[in-house]
Amino acid sequence: MRVIFMGTPDFSVPALKALAEAKHEIAAVVTQPDRPKGRGKKEMPPPVKKTAVSLHIPVFQPPKVKDPGLIRLLNNLSPDVIVVVAYGRILPREILELPPHGCINLHASLLPKYRGAAPIHRAIINGEKITGITSMYMDEGLDTGDMILHQTIPIQAEDNAGDIHDRLSVLGAQLLVETLDLVEKGRAPRIPQSGPSSYAPLLTTEDERISWDQPARDIHNQVRGMTPWPGTRTTMGGKVLKIWRTGCLGEDEAADLPGRVISTGREGIVVQAGSGRVVIRELQLQGAKRLGVAEFLRGTPVPVGTVLGE
Repeated sequence: MRVIFMGTPDFSVPALKALAEAKHEIAAVVTQPDRPKGRGKKEMPPPVKKTAVSLHIPVFQPPKVKDPGLIRLLNNLSPDVIVVVAYGRILPREILELPPHGCINLHASLLPKYRGAAPIHRAIINGEKITGITSMYMDEGLDTGDMILHQTIPIQAEDNAGDIHDRLSVLGAQLLVETLDLVEKGRAPRIPQSGPSSYAPLLTTEDERISWDQPARDIHNQVRGMTPWPGTRTTMGGKVLKIWRTGCLGEDEAADLPGRVISTGREGIVVQAGSGRVVIRELQLQGAKRLGVAEFLRGTPVPVGTVLGE
């Protein structure tokens, strides 16, 4: 089929490569504009653009998805289908109704749960044990269209958002190829979404802040769900302390002040939570490198009784 691919971040790259390898005709790639990054604020292309250029596919980077010029361009390219994988913008009706086989999206959750911008992060933060990826026909709602296929994976106890991101991006690429094969043959199902739905909003700076009066399990899930980006934070001695990897011990009610350091050692810094204890295993003090706990403690002693988050 003749395909227009719309996507932007690393998550989208395996899907683009899989479509190219499946011998679909990719007429164009539409992605977000280059953005300034790094300390030098140099404009950098999105990962999908770099991949498309390497595959010799024309790339378009409209500043606005409702740009009449973009809609004319898409019309002129006459796609059979538009595939959307983490493009980063809601498509207007003019684009949704343009291709004869519609617009097909990959969404990183088991719909109708976790509709929205941060499904991987929110699933882990909420302590889910399974998640997955869904292919769907797009409509004007937010991830509300009819489903085509889905695939489920477990979330292991130590998985973080980066781990699940990487697995789902590869799994989603395979699912997308299967989906387009069904669409091309006229055999793709349309399964209306039913059952309890939930929303996965964009992450905020408040999501980064650790509240030590929460249960240890919830804090551990928060750290996993916010790693490798944007990370979680507390404070120590007036400085921001980012927490990158944790464990948790027990579920008993707090016997000490939440946030107080109970013990330190090579295995971790043990901190009292609202119930149970959090074991910090990887962390980063403001202005310093991200370190495992043993190396961190060699350079920055943390006395028992220190209270984090004050």
